Amino acid sequence: MVTQHAQNLEEDFARLRAKLSDPMFLANKGIGNEVGFFVFPYDAAREDEVRARTAELVSLSDEGRLPCRIVHRDLWDVFLQICEQRRILDKIADLERRRGSRALLERLQKIATPEAFVQAMDYEPHESGRDVLLVTGVGRVYPIVRAHSILENAQHVFADAPVVLLYPGKYDGAQLHLFNSISDGNYYRAFNLL
Repeated sequence: MVTQHAQNLEEDFARLRAKLSDPMFLANKGIGNEVGFFVFPYDAAREDEVRARTAELVSLSDEGRLPCRIVHRDLWDVFLQICEQRRILDKIADLERRRGSRALLERLQKIATPEAFVQAMDYEPHESGRDVLLVTGVGRVYPIVRAHSILENAQHVFADAPVVLLYPGKYDGAQLHLFNSISDGNYYRAFNLL
């Protein structure tokens, strides 16, 4: 038997897939002069299902079964990449042991800045009218970096392609609420995809 929650998640991903097939969406048309940034909120308790459905979408794109090219960026993977580039990945555990969790967090926030995330997420060339940047892993990088900071910094870099942020929480069109309870910051420039 399919539960109501499973059915809603299925419907939500069907809406997302329809958007990914919409020529107006892919061309960033019909949203005024706003940046084509979209938030796909979901129940964080459904993370495993969301990851599986996201992998399906990426696979469909890779196989050419969607009219868009999904460029997927998992923020956790981006964070690890930043740490590897800065040659601190293997030093994190020792730093926490010697200086504590608070000092570690402060150090990581100085290294893995929102600007560093956006720079690591960027790719060339962007194929306007075809590419969609799909961003996941928001909950896994909190509190190192916050979603609204990444979106703010990404506006000028990804102005030519829609950006869809899969968000484990709520988005009311003005504020992000991580895990439905933590205020993750104000962000007015994104559209709620659902």
